[in-house]
Amino acid sequence: MEGAGYRVVFEKGGVYLHTSAKKHQDPDSLIAGVVRVVEKDNDVLLHWAPVEEAGDSTQILFSKKDASGGDSCTSEDEPTFDPGYEPDWAVISTVQPRPRRSEPTRGAEPSCPRDSWAFWVSLGELKSIRRSKPGLSWAYLVLVTQAGGSLPALHFHRGGTRALLRVLSRYLLLASSPQDSRLYLVFPHDSSALSNSFHHLQLFDQDSSNVVSRFLQDPYSTTFNSFSRVTNFFRGALQPHPEGASRDLHPVPDDEPEPGFEVISCVELGPRPAVERAPPVTEEEWARHVGPEGRLQQVPELRARIFSGGLSPGLRREAWKFLLGYLSWDGSAEEHKAHVRKKTDEYFRMKLQWKSVSPEQERRNSLLHGYRSLIERDVSRTDRTNKFYEGPENPGLGLLNDILLTYCMYHFDLGYVQGMSDLLSPILYVVQNEVDAFWCFCGFMELVHGNFEESQETMKRQLGQLLLLLRVLDPPLCDFLDSQDSGSLCFCFRWLLIWFKREFPFPDVLRLWEVLWTGLPGPHLHLLVACAILDMERDTLMLSGFGSNEILKHINELTMKLSVEDVLTRAEALYRQLTACTELPHNVQEVLGLVPPAAPHSPSPPASPLPLSPTRTPPAPPLPADAAAQPDSSLEILPEEEEEDGVGS
Repeated sequence: MEGAGYRVVFEKGGVYLHTSAKKHQDPDSLIAGVVRVVEKDNDVLLHWAPVEEAGDSTQILFSKKDASGGDSCTSEDEPTFDPGYEPDWAVISTVQPRPRRSEPTRGAEPSCPRDSWAFWVSLGELKSIRRSKPGLSWAYLVLVTQAGGSLPALHFHRGGTRALLRVLSRYLLLASSPQDSRLYLVFPHDSSALSNSFHHLQLFDQDSSNVVSRFLQDPYSTTFNSFSRVTNFFRGALQPHPEGASRDLHPVPDDEPEPGFEVISCVELGPRPAVERAPPVTEEEWARHVGPEGRLQQVPELRARIFSGGLSPGLRREAWKFLLGYLSWDGSAEEHKAHVRKKTDEYFRMKLQWKSVSPEQERRNSLLHGYRSLIERDVSRTDRTNKFYEGPENPGLGLLNDILLTYCMYHFDLGYVQGMSDLLSPILYVVQNEVDAFWCFCGFMELVHGNFEESQETMKRQLGQLLLLLRVLDPPLCDFLDSQDSGSLCFCFRWLLIWFKREFPFPDVLRLWEVLWTGLPGPHLHLLVACAILDMERDTLMLSGFGSNEILKHINELTMKLSVEDVLTRAEALYRQLTACTELPHNVQEVLGLVPPAAPHSPSPPASPLPLSPTRTPPAPPLPADAAAQPDSSLEILPEEEEEDGVGS
């Protein structure tokens, strides 16, 4: 259902409010209504209204009759709720309600039940959701806001609590306490929710070159030594912080157990489709796409072919220039020649900037001297087993050195960080031209330069996105890794940093990169490549009784033992399996590039015809006796259980 400025994404009738505090409800104390989830502008709202206000043709009145047949408010001498008794259903409180702190002007209590009980709340204002225990006549949900107030309990007489939770999980992160599986804590559901919380992780408090260096040189011990901090970070990321309280994370004492958490996905994936990769694009096939004036034709089809099969070795030297943005896909042959002349002149002017610096000047330029020393050290050990770079006087090493130093002139802010030589080496090997290799390298760095920035925000975000994908794809594997203090996936740091350069044989890296450069089927295929590797190794990890030490050792020993075609086939199958899911959470859709990133929420009421009054709020009921428990700081995944509603969904 859509209207001006809003869209109804969920609607369920038969959702009642119980206005009587008596143990046995009479029909007149039940208010029938409709609950909706509404997208409006940049906000998502949960709205409930009586059927009369919701536009239902039954026009049920929500009044309570007295013995004489007239309307009256609840009598003070009626039996009231006994806090020590476990009720069959939650009720609306008949005592003075607590006004919503966010909008104190709405706090007036209806003078009589005939007044409207309609309410709405922005999902961003929710703090927790309590679900009724199994076995009741019908299930209910109690929503608690960040301000501390409770909205009226929603009783689903026709089922639907789980359906509503599944819809809410598209926009929110839900997590339940292991001590009370019916209490769900609510957190913002955006793709950066996890990555933002890396802010206080000591692992990333150091400068980027040191972090990168440790992961590249010794990923095993670096990852192992960092796990306790990473695990604490992820747990702290989903724990609520009191207003004004410090967010600094402190390690849990050794004598206290560390409870784990899992993020609720509420996603049921279908079967994984079979995928077959195609043969590489040949020079003859490429030539068929070259039209008049040397312009490429049917470029989307050509890119799709590169994605599904890669390129034949003889074609890479030309095709990589297009994939990396050095040459335009729609340019003519003459335009390409003019562009290359311009870029050649630009390159040598930048190269001259550092070539003309005398040794005496460099002694007073600590930054340039530091870059030169680091580059010389890294180049001397980059791909030295490859014939193109072997030998002490190999000219390829000099070209690597010159290109990387020139890049420091091109990108002053970033300069050189260890690992960049790993990205340049295959490019120079393929194009075998200094100028072409430089500009292709610049194109690659446009994709991954954030990996090398000092703040490491990009790496934090990618690790969070990888964890999110794996949580949806394989919750049992995530549970296992978390139980072994390996759930942070920090052993994937090097994979993401230099795009698996040191995990595959050199020829396989060429195939992997050209497939990833197509940008198909989405912007983060490299994350699905990481998921595919873990999926291939899941049985070994889970059935071998590995602890955290053995897990890290096993992952590190996968180097040079993986088949790129097998991994790419599985990564594409995972993508198709995810995109076939009709209830994929919104943040997962963002990672896969199916929807644009969500804009920040700004609470606002939905537009007409939803009957919302900005000057009132319904009476705020107390939590039922079975909903009185406080949120726990430790969280676990929502158990897979049948619909609790008495009538079914």
